[in-house]
Amino acid sequence: MWAPLKNPIYRRLLLAQVIALLGTGLATVALGLLAYDLAGDDAGAVLGTALAIKMVAFILVAPVVGAFAGRLPRRAFLVSMDGIRAGVALMLPFVDQVWQVYLLVFVLQSASAAFTPTFQATIPEILPDEADYTAALSLSRLAYDLESLVSPLLAALLLTVIGFHWLFSGTAVGFLVSALLILPLALLRPAPDAVGGNTWSRITLGARVYLRTPRLRGLLAITLSAAAASAMVIVNTVVLVRAIPGFGQTEVAVTLAAHGGGSMAMAFALPRLLGRRGDRPVMLGAAAVLTIGLGAFAIVASRLGGTQGFWLPMLAGWALLGAAYGACVTPGGRLLRRSAAPDGLPALFAAQFALSHVCWLVAYPLAGQAGAGLGQPMAFALLAGLALTGVLLAWRLWPANDPDVIAHRHPDLPPDHDHILREHGGPAAHGHPYRIDALHSRWPDAP
Repeated sequence: MWAPLKNPIYRRLLLAQVIALLGTGLATVALGLLAYDLAGDDAGAVLGTALAIKMVAFILVAPVVGAFAGRLPRRAFLVSMDGIRAGVALMLPFVDQVWQVYLLVFVLQSASAAFTPTFQATIPEILPDEADYTAALSLSRLAYDLESLVSPLLAALLLTVIGFHWLFSGTAVGFLVSALLILPLALLRPAPDAVGGNTWSRITLGARVYLRTPRLRGLLAITLSAAAASAMVIVNTVVLVRAIPGFGQTEVAVTLAAHGGGSMAMAFALPRLLGRRGDRPVMLGAAAVLTIGLGAFAIVASRLGGTQGFWLPMLAGWALLGAAYGACVTPGGRLLRRSAAPDGLPALFAAQFALSHVCWLVAYPLAGQAGAGLGQPMAFALLAGLALTGVLLAWRLWPANDPDVIAHRHPDLPPDHDHILREHGGPAAHGHPYRIDALHSRWPDAP
């Protein structure tokens, strides 16, 4: 699992990711306190709107950036996005109106929507070996899980000696250090423009390739299952724990840590598990575990919810959901890498980034509104239904037989076409790694 760290470029990129994530975690805590400072009891509504703005920025901006990221100097682009995020973080302590928060959150998250998929598309380019890339995905998952554990603790320690406004300075430092780590790296140069077409064609290219590739349609369905479980954890953990007499913030933190701990444990086991079982069985099985877990908690919460007897099952269940969640989302990068040539990866990662957040945009409000209006057992049941929908769609959309090389013909191309001669070795039907592109507009066996 640690083999990718031998690559000095990847080492610096991972360190940049970890430091930027820690800064982002500090901003999450500080933003909640800022919302309360500006809006008082309406802080929840402010944060909810800020979260919605974040999702909208991710969904709208990522495909636009993905359309052109492959033509831009990769290093300069990533450093510029880190610079914008640092600048916004430094402006946040000085806002005194809620609309200013919304504006700055949109700019910050737009920069993140530009940075993240471009950063993700860089990793398979510097780690071409599949085993190394799989290990790198697990290390990235560990970075996210560590952030969820360490950032709140670090924020709590800092708040004992400084005001919450200073946490935004820590966020800015995180982004600036990330930029400084990336700045010396020799990353991919801009590729020749092989896409063509008008602006709209470029913007929609990643989504068109994504939605025409069966394994990626399956990935999106599995992401829906993962979002259902994650939304229940993120939105309703505090409600479920604080409903238990005598339980407070410490128990909430421990419960969330159980979920992160499960995901971290899976990150260590996943490279070997994927090597033995393959992507589809592992991801479908994990999505099924999420569905069963949510359904089981609908029963457990109806009987034990609000009592101290509910907490231990919740800790064990949250750890299991965390492990299954990690097994659902971590291998996604492998599927994306199999489905595009190197110059198409930025657009495809951007499409995954945008489309996956559509799933969260569905799951977050459902978890919150159902929990508040119908009660937590019904919320578990509804989210289990959403997760089951994802499992069934993935099972249907992602064929069990999913080879990289698929034999096919090109009756519309002349026998001396460059693709026929170079990739097929002549007019006969030979296979090559099949990807949706200008010469392959549909999957061979697609209805």
